[in-house]
Amino acid sequence: MNAASDGAGFAEDRPAALGVDAELLIVGSTGGTHIGASFARAATRLGMQWILFDTIEASRGPRVLQSIAWHLARRPLWLNRFGDQVVAHSRNRASKTRVLVATGAVPLTAAAILQLKTAKVFCINYSTDDPWNRNHRADWQLRALKHYDVVFTPRRANIQDFRDLGCSDVRYLPFAYDDELFSPPEASSTTVPSHDVLFVGGGDRDRAAFLARFKRDGLCPALIGGYWSRFPETRGCDLGHKDAGELRALTAAAAVNLCLVRRANRDGNVMRSFEIPAVGGFMLAEDTPEHHEIFGAEGDKVLYFMTPETAAEKARWALANPHERRRMASAARQLISKGRHTYRDRLLQMLEVASG
Repeated sequence: MNAASDGAGFAEDRPAALGVDAELLIVGSTGGTHIGASFARAATRLGMQWILFDTIEASRGPRVLQSIAWHLARRPLWLNRFGDQVVAHSRNRASKTRVLVATGAVPLTAAAILQLKTAKVFCINYSTDDPWNRNHRADWQLRALKHYDVVFTPRRANIQDFRDLGCSDVRYLPFAYDDELFSPPEASSTTVPSHDVLFVGGGDRDRAAFLARFKRDGLCPALIGGYWSRFPETRGCDLGHKDAGELRALTAAAAVNLCLVRRANRDGNVMRSFEIPAVGGFMLAEDTPEHHEIFGAEGDKVLYFMTPETAAEKARWALANPHERRRMASAARQLISKGRHTYRDRLLQMLEVASG
């Protein structure tokens, strides 16, 4: 349990059906750009009471025991204890919990979800990672998912999977951006490097292979995120991890921001799909139906690519045409900033379902 709000805030559009004294229970990761923390900030601005259980607490302990628990049973070390703590909070007489929003592969078992529902808690899962991704798949998680009142997914590829699993209410809800972290940076005396091409995201093997082909014509993208040093083809471009403020400034300053979806997750959009335009950056986006649905035709607000070679060709064109870059970046920023694409907007959409 990390933090709580007493409900003091701007009370922007809070769903009336939840009641002024209702408590939102958030289960997710905190720190950095994690969505659990973004929902907590959004709830504060909505004037809601909230409490957040950080999922890291389910995995604390000796590293050797953590590794054994995951590799033998695909589960965090303290899975049941974590769920018991969440249930105990909601059953406490003083608790006003009415809605739970769980983000990602949260350590809540089917038994914990059923007990929460018995306590009259409306349970929502925002499935930010593909539960069928072989890197995340766990039987206990799949058994739990079908007991949520609603499952929201940012990927259309998962909708039928959830229905086949037995989930009673499945809804598509794209990623978004945290407007407290990713608003356009203010002009200051501090300068940041202006990279020709920037990519922010984890170093997956297929992404490393993509970038190796992208680099063949001399373009060397700056890379922010974990694991890039594992691959010889990307090791020299690795900038390591950056905090949200640095990400915001570097994204706005970059001439071209690559937006690659995560293939292992079957993504059609990602967090960067919204963060890049939100700060005023120009985006070269992977060609997916979801990206077209959000940003429209090629050249209106973004450019699209399907292959590394096409991405490199369009990146070179964008570098040679700064006026067009700025035009598209401005149009994309207007679309995203005015189009209800913050995590406050996403939280409101979820709470409206819970109120209904």
